[in-house]
Amino acid sequence: MKDTDSLEQTPGLSRRGAFRRLAAGALALSSGADALRASAADEAKPAELYKVRHGRIQQSVIHWCFDPMKPPELAGHAADLGMASVELVAPEFWPELTKRGLVCAISPSHGFNRGFAHPSEHDECIRLLRQSIDQTAAAGFKNVITFSGFRRGLTTEDATRNMVEGLKKITGYAEQKKVTLCLEMLNSRVNINMKGHPDYFCDDFDHAVEICRQVGSERVKLLFDIYHVQIMHGDLIARIRQYHPYIAHYHTAGNPGRNEIDDSQEINYPGVMKAILETGYQGWVGQEFIPTRDKVASLSEAVKICDI
Repeated sequence: MKDTDSLEQTPGLSRRGAFRRLAAGALALSSGADALRASAADEAKPAELYKVRHGRIQQSVIHWCFDPMKPPELAGHAADLGMASVELVAPEFWPELTKRGLVCAISPSHGFNRGFAHPSEHDECIRLLRQSIDQTAAAGFKNVITFSGFRRGLTTEDATRNMVEGLKKITGYAEQKKVTLCLEMLNSRVNINMKGHPDYFCDDFDHAVEICRQVGSERVKLLFDIYHVQIMHGDLIARIRQYHPYIAHYHTAGNPGRNEIDDSQEINYPGVMKAILETGYQGWVGQEFIPTRDKVASLSEAVKICDI
């Protein structure tokens, strides 16, 4: 018996009706396959990147975390995301920043391997700081980074005295040029990817504030690195509220790991950003985390988290 004959024997089902049902079924299967293909294509598309909407926090990005991406490429992504700055890049890259409407929120200087804890390093640090201050002032930028260097057997009292004496040698020049020196506290406990700082002298934020107090200049302030302060102290918001007159710059990173600042780590970044704003802060917050995923997507996510 032919298949069509058997269809005619089905009660209430004509040959024409059966063909219609078969055709409808085939169309449904085809539509379902098309929907699956469309869904897979959508999943393959890169997620739409977030762009700054509120802008109450001026966001910056630190270039070393995004190696091997070069500063001009990073500047392009930063501008696309609505960020305000790419920082700690050499002056040779500053015209590229300016062209994209960006600034260098904080300029490089002598690096953390040298600093003011040891008098033997003062001359070199001051030479490099003067050079950076000149370049920063000429570009119309605001801040230059500086460091304590390592303790290397010094007592706290001796290193503190050396710090204050050394910073006072350059303070007048910074005041003259209207550039702020930002002393960065680094943690001395965690060594990740050889980026740790064992024996770094200014590893205590409270004591770093005391050094600034003794220097006594509005042009010598602190870089509050949220990641480093969390490791050494915790109590981030309490310290931000207590010491905000001494803070000229902020950095971010997730802890533990120094990676993305999302909910895979312990710091509540929206709460920290809110506390920063409540102090009246109008400077920059630099994203200094090391991406573990797509670099631009991770930066976009961090921008969104901090754009409160």
